[in-house]
Amino acid sequence: MMTLLEDLLSGRLAAQQSGNLPDLGTWQIEIADSLAGSEADLIAPLEFGKRLALVSDPTTHALLGARILRALESRHDVDSLVLPEHPHADSDTGSRILAASANADALVAVGSGTINDLCKYAAAQSDKPYAVFATAPSMNGYASANAAITVAGHKKTLACRPPKGIFVDLAVLKAAPPRMIRSGLGDSLCRATAQADWLLAHLLLDQDYLDLPFQLLAYDEPLLFAQADGLLKGNGETMAALIRTLLLSGFGMTLARGSQPASQGEHMIGHYLEMLAPAGTPDFFHGEAIALTTITMARLQEKILSGPAPTLEAPNFEEEAFRKHFGPELGTSCWQAVQPKCFKPPELKQMNARLADNWPRWREKIRSIHKSAEELSAVMRRVGGPLVPADLGLPDEFYRDAVCHASETRDRFTFLDLAQMSGRQNALLE
Repeated sequence: MMTLLEDLLSGRLAAQQSGNLPDLGTWQIEIADSLAGSEADLIAPLEFGKRLALVSDPTTHALLGARILRALESRHDVDSLVLPEHPHADSDTGSRILAASANADALVAVGSGTINDLCKYAAAQSDKPYAVFATAPSMNGYASANAAITVAGHKKTLACRPPKGIFVDLAVLKAAPPRMIRSGLGDSLCRATAQADWLLAHLLLDQDYLDLPFQLLAYDEPLLFAQADGLLKGNGETMAALIRTLLLSGFGMTLARGSQPASQGEHMIGHYLEMLAPAGTPDFFHGEAIALTTITMARLQEKILSGPAPTLEAPNFEEEAFRKHFGPELGTSCWQAVQPKCFKPPELKQMNARLADNWPRWREKIRSIHKSAEELSAVMRRVGGPLVPADLGLPDEFYRDAVCHASETRDRFTFLDLAQMSGRQNALLE
């Protein structure tokens, strides 16, 4: 399977595809049982220059950052920035990294989701390259050309630059906290629901769609799902399958020039949970939320696909209602985001005609790439992952609101919109 990654990085795989695919932007990937002693050698081919900014938090610095700092100091001038414990992937923290790395030629991230996204954001803002040493198999954003950054309270997917190098020490990943491993599996769970949503938008609205990101995942997904319990038992083969899946998912987003292959209705619900969770809700990882919301999304998709062609009406969107529900600032941002989904009567007429004429064929096409909610639940049961809102400390009523209103946070058209616009939302949630 490393051959597939090598073919991606070399451009050989892209050359086999029709169409003009973007440059992945990543030069080097190393996945090994151990990277100890090779850290400086891994950075050398990236041509980063003399001065580096090494970014970590107290946990990742103790786990791996201190080791990398010692190795890099033999060849580079290194400014080590250790962020406070539990940093947030927001624009304010990104600005802090920008300031601290102002004199650096490149950035080196030591961490997983938050640290990686922050360095990706700072690198893009300062027009500098960066590399990442992974510390946990907790999310699929290592290789992507976008970052999930909260700006003024609204979690957004921002275009950024991918890392020049991605370095994975499997011994470090296998020692990661079980919740972070479950989180990575949860983030990998959504391939089927995201593909179904994107395919729906392609069929109904003629939006661009690309099969390649999903083809990349086809080899590892069966093994990963069938042997998920091996992740918590230190099984190297299963852990390697998980990190390959996470990296390939990230590359898939770059190939698609957006997060569509890995972020659809399930992520919209997940972002709602992360932005608006009630005070006192226990902290949860992004991938834990996505495991739960993917199961919900799969169940909703199943119910729609088992019925007749939906008949759509214009969504009842009102700007003041957005501000009341989401708050003044976030509500305004969401209102602006959903304008492309404020369909006019001629557009709705055409959409309904297309649904009526094509639904049986479209339904079977989407079913062919879909996975059932029960199958996805079984995967998470193998690792003791979240299956219901209470598993994340979320009240049922709040979770129901999240599912009902998640489509109002983004311009992406998914099965959530199909449910809302057909007036079947409440029935589908039963």
